[in-house]
Amino acid sequence: MNKHIYILFFLLTCGFSIRAQQVEKSTYGTFALTNATIETVTQGRLENATLIIEDGIIKAVGEDVAIPADAQVIDCNKMTIYPGMIDSGTKVGLKEIGSLSLTQDYNEIGEITSDMDALTAVNPNSVLIPVTRVSGVTTVITGPSGGLFPGSAALIHLHGYTPEQMYGGFKSMVINFPSSGKRGRWDRRSEEEIKKDGEKAIKKLNDIWERVATYASIDSATQGQADYNPELAALVPVYRGEMTAFIEANKSSDILAALAWIKENKVKAVLTGVAEGWRVADSIAAADIPVITGPVLGMPSRDTDHYDQAYKNAGLLQKAGVKVALRTDDAENARNLPFNAGFAAAYGMGQEEALKAVTIVPAEIFGIADEVGSIEPGKKANLFVSTGDPFEPSTAIEYLFINGWNVPIESRQTLLYEEFLHRDPGVSTESKPGKS
Repeated sequence: MNKHIYILFFLLTCGFSIRAQQVEKSTYGTFALTNATIETVTQGRLENATLIIEDGIIKAVGEDVAIPADAQVIDCNKMTIYPGMIDSGTKVGLKEIGSLSLTQDYNEIGEITSDMDALTAVNPNSVLIPVTRVSGVTTVITGPSGGLFPGSAALIHLHGYTPEQMYGGFKSMVINFPSSGKRGRWDRRSEEEIKKDGEKAIKKLNDIWERVATYASIDSATQGQADYNPELAALVPVYRGEMTAFIEANKSSDILAALAWIKENKVKAVLTGVAEGWRVADSIAAADIPVITGPVLGMPSRDTDHYDQAYKNAGLLQKAGVKVALRTDDAENARNLPFNAGFAAAYGMGQEEALKAVTIVPAEIFGIADEVGSIEPGKKANLFVSTGDPFEPSTAIEYLFINGWNVPIESRQTLLYEEFLHRDPGVSTESKPGKS
């Protein structure tokens, strides 16, 4: 397929995507959600309670709450209010169609592209945003991949016309820690070759970090007048401990090596991926470093592992004393975050801790727990109203609020469902009189 056909396909897809976007507009104002069960996450469960939303924030929560005269009242009888879920690792807004490179903007060419900022590439009109949020996911970390230093990830709320409107106030530098093992079943390298490649990759990482240290020293000595190097300049805040690094490591040996590197370089870090974290959970807990793991709905990392090891990983880490948040590490299927959490809950984490792993725990890791992650007065009105446990496939999300906006439960899937559920048969296929 040549380039022109790709472009035509892209334009046609965009046309169909626009038709599949939100039809009903979000509304803003004062809302009173009454007669609800409220899962506050941090303050227990409230029964037959009322929640007031005003000026984009949660104004009041409780059983005896005065309802403002101008409030739109929404009866939530037999329904439950939850804080909006946070997916701690996605490519939402950066990727649209997996088979079409023109719709992907998360992987730049080169080993060091640390100056790349995911927020600038976010597409607020992505059809995957409504698909994700109608599952109760109101906030995501979206970030780059590929190379050693692929760039910075950003936290966004899934409502807004521009990336700046969606920005949630947190960014992190992504570092893909060098892997010391096989890269997959297709990897035919010998053990000796694997060892040498691993040593070479670690040396490259340390060489780059030495360059960052030198650049930071020159920058300080010259009061910011050093010759500008965008790749190194972007890493200076991480070197100085002013910016969090998301360090991706999955094999147990790589996790231990990453922990040693973090300690040696005094990096403010969060470990991501951590597929074999359960093997070295005590070491991670002793280092007191948070973890973002997932997808939970994945395959075991080794052929010899039990089939459900990926499901158990988060729970084993949490029980060892590690602060654990969950991610889908996806774009199209970030909508499945509730079911990733559900599997983690069923395989050892428990429902309460699994709910925290997609609400208050990531909010604490990202330093925004005073804004989101639980139902409390003064926090952003990022929440949803459901007919039951959001981790259950049979549960329906009835209402959704992001930054106080009442967002319609609408996506391309719901629009297609409604279209074909109530489709008009159109012109009759019966023969009509006319010329033969």
